[in-house]
Amino acid sequence: MLKVTLKKSVIGYNKRQRATVKALGLGRVGSSVVQAESPAVMGMIAKVPHLLTVETLQDPVEEKQ
Repeated sequence: MLKVTLKKSVIGYNKRQRATVKALGLGRVGSSVVQAESPAVMGMIAKVPHLLTVETLQDPVEEKQ
C-alpha cells in the first residue's frame, strides 16, 4: 500500500497533469490517499513525481464502511 500526498499546487501545470492528480484522488495541497501498489497507480505517480510525496505503508490499512 502507498500513501500519496499532494505537496505542491497544480496551478500552472497542464490539464493532463491536473487530471492525473485528480484521478489519484487528491484535491488540495496536503491531502493524502492510500492506494494499492499497482502498475496503473505507479504509472500515474511517475507522471507527476514533482507534485507528490509517496510513502510505503508496511501494514495494510482497513477502511471503515
